[in-house]
Amino acid sequence: MIPAATTPSVGSTGLGTPHTVRAGVLDIAYFETGPAEGPAVLLLHGFPYDVHSYVDAAPQLAAAGMRVIVPYLRGHGPTRFLDATTPRSGQQAALGADVVALMDALELPRAVLAGYDWGARAANVVAALWPERCAGLVSVNSYLIQDITAAAQPLRPDLEAGFWYFHYFATERGRRGLTANRRDIAEVIWRRNSPEWDFGDTLLDRTAEAFRNEDYVDVVIHSYRHRLGLAPGAPSYGAIERQLACQPGIPVPSITLDGEADGNFPATDGSASAAHFTGPRTHRRVPHAGHNLPQENPAAFTAAVLDLSIPARAAQPQLHRPS
Repeated sequence: MIPAATTPSVGSTGLGTPHTVRAGVLDIAYFETGPAEGPAVLLLHGFPYDVHSYVDAAPQLAAAGMRVIVPYLRGHGPTRFLDATTPRSGQQAALGADVVALMDALELPRAVLAGYDWGARAANVVAALWPERCAGLVSVNSYLIQDITAAAQPLRPDLEAGFWYFHYFATERGRRGLTANRRDIAEVIWRRNSPEWDFGDTLLDRTAEAFRNEDYVDVVIHSYRHRLGLAPGAPSYGAIERQLACQPGIPVPSITLDGEADGNFPATDGSASAAHFTGPRTHRRVPHAGHNLPQENPAAFTAAVLDLSIPARAAQPQLHRPS
């Protein structure tokens, strides 16, 4: 049974004390809660959202004994690039590489990876290319590794309409619009993505603070242009992108979720993506939840993470570094 939705919190983050760690090309800002010796889970947010998608799920998981880590993705919140010359890439390979770098920096050999939208895509990338680091995968909207070679294929017109911002961000007018209207663009996307979600200004304003990051516009614009084949990827991620172009399978235990009230990604039975999951996979539909499923129904999201965490509790291998 899918747990019933709960009312999301709109107060403080509820995620504990913020931390920062040097990881790869970034100083990654993150929250951590729960016992340090517990099985680890990384909760990864999407666009245009932030860590507050997990304001209710994270404490629930911590109370269940998990070590919960909730990072701001590149271009969001206090996360910063270390070098001014590093390309502000938003491509899928960069997002996946950031997760591995964060795990290395925190000396996490393995973790359950859970997310939606950009965060689920990053988790998919790690689960497919670094399965030894992924104890389990919770992915909203199933398999999200982009097939950029197929980007020119049109969708149904009603779905294309929902992805208006893909095309908007492909233009310089769109770049200027995002620069000037970060919060308002997010509101339009939220309302389309989650038509049954009764969020208010307080919740939106809190999340929109993360969009003040100086790299936000560059990372977002590159992400959408790259996925449409309109911008090259950063050379440093070329090898990863070549592997992702093969649409690799995901061998780790996985639970995929579809919100039945997702305005842009219609809920399915999961069969269309089944071939991409080469390990055990369960697909669930969550009534009345939209695209930001962890915040709209934290109980259903938390249940999926906990269902995958049992094997993670059985063994906590140590990360062996070369001397």
